[in-house]
Amino acid sequence: VAHEAASKNPSRWALRYLYFAHFAVTDEAGRQFQFMEKISRAGIHKAGAETGRLAVWIDEWRAEADGGSHVLHAQGEGIAIHLRLAPEKPPVIHGNAGVSRKGEGPGESSHYYSLTRLRTEGSLTYEGKTRVVSGLSWMDHEFGSNQLGESHMGWDWFSLQLSDATELMVYRIRRRDGTIEPASGGTWIRADGSAVPLTGDEITVAVLDHWQSPQSRGSYPARWRLAVPSADVAVEIVPTVPHQELLTHRSTQVTYWEGSVTVTGERAGRPVRGLGYVELTGYATPLRRRL
Repeated sequence: VAHEAASKNPSRWALRYLYFAHFAVTDEAGRQFQFMEKISRAGIHKAGAETGRLAVWIDEWRAEADGGSHVLHAQGEGIAIHLRLAPEKPPVIHGNAGVSRKGEGPGESSHYYSLTRLRTEGSLTYEGKTRVVSGLSWMDHEFGSNQLGESHMGWDWFSLQLSDATELMVYRIRRRDGTIEPASGGTWIRADGSAVPLTGDEITVAVLDHWQSPQSRGSYPARWRLAVPSADVAVEIVPTVPHQELLTHRSTQVTYWEGSVTVTGERAGRPVRGLGYVELTGYATPLRRRL
């Protein structure tokens, strides 16, 4: 976030740019969820970003490109990650030439791409114990005007990695009248890395259960049946832990649910399973038009 008025202030502490970051860990076996947040100005190297390559940091939290890999470091309150992520598929460009529509009004769009299958290795420290870990990750990068329409109140976003080496991204923009924005859609990524854009008409999502937050009192969907007939996929999605809500009062001031899920169902007539991540906004309070 840039602050134009500070451009004339010569102080190194001048508030020219603000950086925000969230860091969350889900303990699926222990059914626990912890998150941390940071906000910092760019002065005296407290936070910043390079140009020309991925390198962004706030204090000891850092994400950067290193050759063909991404490296993540974050720590705090007995939790730390040190991970290296290497893409197994090329980047997926969503929408029309990388422009993902969120509505029909001016500015209701974003540039959006993903690395949907990253081989991941490194270490995780949790409750004072450090473990060697490996697995798969997903990276999204979305940027633009971040304008929501007057009628929009939030979104549901799904990123699913299936056991047949395919992936599925689906987003649904929810309107205040209870309907779904027609510009909603997604992308189906085949095993060979080729991507197929999906319109909202090709996707059906049924909510099967809800969970109410004891903190925000927001009521969130907590189990779904998702089908994309054009990709021959029908799955059920279940959160690994119900309480994966982030109340970010110290940074972005948005209350939302974002966490890990399991996937079971069928793909091309065969059983399929998978893992994923789901983000739900606007259930505790409607989002502001401009984020």
